[in-house]
Amino acid sequence: MAVPASTLARYALAAAARGWHVFPLNPGHKQPARGSTEWERRATTDPQVIRRWWARASFNIGIACGPSNLVVIDLDKPKPGEHPPSRWALPGVSDGADVLAALCEQTGHPFPTLETFQVSTRRGGLHLYYTAPAGHHLRNTEGDKGNGLGWLIDTRAHGGYVVGPGSWVDLPDGTGPYQVIYNTTPAPLPPWLSKQLLTPPPMSGKPMRLNLPEGRRGKFLHAAITGELERLAAAPVGQRNHTLYLAATALGQLVAGGALTESEVTNLLGQGGANAGLTPSETRLTIKSGLRNGARRPRTIAA
Repeated sequence: MAVPASTLARYALAAAARGWHVFPLNPGHKQPARGSTEWERRATTDPQVIRRWWARASFNIGIACGPSNLVVIDLDKPKPGEHPPSRWALPGVSDGADVLAALCEQTGHPFPTLETFQVSTRRGGLHLYYTAPAGHHLRNTEGDKGNGLGWLIDTRAHGGYVVGPGSWVDLPDGTGPYQVIYNTTPAPLPPWLSKQLLTPPPMSGKPMRLNLPEGRRGKFLHAAITGELERLAAAPVGQRNHTLYLAATALGQLVAGGALTESEVTNLLGQGGANAGLTPSETRLTIKSGLRNGARRPRTIAA
């Protein structure tokens, strides 16, 4: 389906009127148009420039998220034959929206407000537009990689762009329009999501040294920590996340009892999770969930 250039120009101008910086994408595609390799720098809100660009061809619309002060959460649908990885193989989880709901349940947070600008995507997915938090420089994430939110969830912020409403994309993996389905001002990104998306500092390759008490109490703590780390290191593929959860639960009981600090356990198990090949996002969420579970049953150690 060919969308007239005049129609696309109106959509591009409407986005610019919101303060969103736009640039042309190839007609029917998602890639920046020829000559727009520096798309983030060239993206503009200038109506004259926009009219001049879209007078040339029926370009799709790219919205540069960084200059537009946007964070867009892309909730995708699986491709034919695609199934959730083990981390997200949960009852009722089949797409990005389900994964986000599961993430909210695991972390004890409400689902991000839907009282925000929403765009349906060509394969039945959803773009949720939020305003970027002040003082933070969020970058893009992809699925479970790094500090990503999970399977079939991408985020776009500084250094990223989204296909804007009004565009029509025709690709082998899906054809269809990008349409506004809820037209309102973008809501602020929930603080917990902002924290989740912040790039975590790299973990030190050196083992963390703990100042454990002397005597029997110190020996017990050393044995407890060492035992959990050894079990995590020996866990086979497919059981490492669950083993990490059990370790966080066990040590979380000692945190609740005052024998260890949450920071100590988080750093120790964070290193263990990284060594086991778990992603930073998966490791953080699992440790947090285990600590929360362990806190329900505090465990104290006699001196």
